[in-house]
Amino acid sequence: MFEAVEELVGEHADLEKKLADPSVHADQANARRLNKRYAELSPIVATYRSWKQAGDDIETARELAADDPDFAAEVKDLERQREELTEKLRFLLIPRDPSDDKDVILEIKAGAGGDESALFAGDLLRMYLRYAERLGWKTEIIDSTESELGGYKDVQVAVKTRGQTEPGQGVWARLKYEGGVHRVQRVPATESQGRIHTSAAGVLVTPEAEEVDVEINPNDLRIDVYRSSGPGGQSVNTTDSAVRITHLPTGVVASCQNEKSQLQNKQQAMRILRSRLLAMAQEEAEKEAAAARRSQVRTVDRSEKIRTYNFPENRISDHRVGFKAYNLDQVLDGDLDAVIQACVDADSAAKLAAA
Repeated sequence: MFEAVEELVGEHADLEKKLADPSVHADQANARRLNKRYAELSPIVATYRSWKQAGDDIETARELAADDPDFAAEVKDLERQREELTEKLRFLLIPRDPSDDKDVILEIKAGAGGDESALFAGDLLRMYLRYAERLGWKTEIIDSTESELGGYKDVQVAVKTRGQTEPGQGVWARLKYEGGVHRVQRVPATESQGRIHTSAAGVLVTPEAEEVDVEINPNDLRIDVYRSSGPGGQSVNTTDSAVRITHLPTGVVASCQNEKSQLQNKQQAMRILRSRLLAMAQEEAEKEAAAARRSQVRTVDRSEKIRTYNFPENRISDHRVGFKAYNLDQVLDGDLDAVIQACVDADSAAKLAAA
């Protein structure tokens, strides 16, 4: 049933030998790569061995039951255990997203709804910052444009783990389902007659690219500098410190104006540009992949309304997976686990069905 796993068992044994060789650790990058693959294969190999052992135990119990009927109950217990191991092994063999352990750059942009949309964008930012805080992740606001009422027209924040994480628990593994249009229904602070308004904000999540992930030819870049805008402060509106970088072959643009120096803004803009180019390359690869291997949850069409935040009913609804709960106040305070887990489970179920 799982004949192909034997190849993974062999690969796991080969990795174990390599990692026991001190000379391998002289190249730290290679050692990290080998360790990562070893960690990915270990639960598969352990479950497969338990699955095989359960099969052997069932055969032994059946032979004993032929002479002693008391062993018949043990056969049923072992068969149930093996079925559970079969499902677990199927789940472990689901193709994994290679970016799952990457950090991310999360962007929130106000959409339809004017000032109310900007205030909602600020609420979403606080929600993600609190969620990151709960999980012990680090956050860094890279660039932002505030609205007059205190919300955000747009904001970009880097979210990073502190050290290694368990498989499936990385920043991208959890936050990749947040990309899309988030809709809010509530009485705005600017509404004098108590009417419920609907507005929206867009969220874009991209895995943060290392320099080795995306090769950028300096000749393909147009770099423009301009004066920062926004609330007052040293260097704001007085020097050409803001930077806009355009990747000419793709037309992708990234800008930053939050830092005081032109060099710092250029470095931050390059971080954003690399991540956007990596996301573009990955989406192209997804389009070319077989439909059966693509996630049923995460969509390339980011205009789709993925979630509604209904304040009068204290309700949050994720339209992709049918999730609904009446604890919106807690979710906006960073209690996002149940919402995200519903997307993770639906994604895994779709991949399992395709496999």
